[in-house]
Amino acid sequence: MSQNTDAGTVTGTSLTAETRTQFGKGAARRIRRAHKIPAVLYGHGEAPRHISLPGHETMLAVKHANALLSLQLEGGENALAVVKDVQVEPIRREIEHLDLVLVRRGERIEVQVPVHLSGEADPGAVVAVEANTLGVTAEATHLPEVITVDVEGAQAGTQVTAGQVRLPAGVELSGDPEAIVVSVVAAPSAADVEADLAASEAELGIEHDPKDEPAAEDAATTRATDAASDAQS
Repeated sequence: MSQNTDAGTVTGTSLTAETRTQFGKGAARRIRRAHKIPAVLYGHGEAPRHISLPGHETMLAVKHANALLSLQLEGGENALAVVKDVQVEPIRREIEHLDLVLVRRGERIEVQVPVHLSGEADPGAVVAVEANTLGVTAEATHLPEVITVDVEGAQAGTQVTAGQVRLPAGVELSGDPEAIVVSVVAAPSAADVEADLAASEAELGIEHDPKDEPAAEDAATTRATDAASDAQS
């Protein structure tokens, strides 16, 4: 397996694909027992191809968002594909199936790229990510793996829209430039947290015995202080 990276882009992982001739749940289980992953390859008007890929190498490749795969198909044919969908078994977290879309070098495609944060906001402020991904178009062999939003020193009340996010060279925003990606708000005070706790207890019908009130107040104050500290950290 070979994987080259340049300035946060994934330029290809080489995998050998085998043609699948048996289908259904039983066939898929046999493929996975052989440490392979069933997949379907489609796009550019071609008929879908059912293939299987080496399990370990493929698992490492799809850890990268918008992984580009260089497939060696049977008969000596090569193809470039982007991972469109990953089906994961919810308990064991094993990959059960992949949907792959054919692409060509030089072709621009639209993808969703994960948003990551860098830096620390102003003390007393909390950063909320409003959009976990950002829709962009980019050349198929130079897709961004992540898009980083710098929040260093950001103060409460700051909002970062999609149009304000700095994108890598050759990458263009495909979604609404006014969509909010990151919001910075003031960290809740101990009084705010205490009020929220009291409201939650009231909704649940929790009542405190008056003789236990001092101890309850001490415990509530401790919880509120801890929660406020966690919010500011």
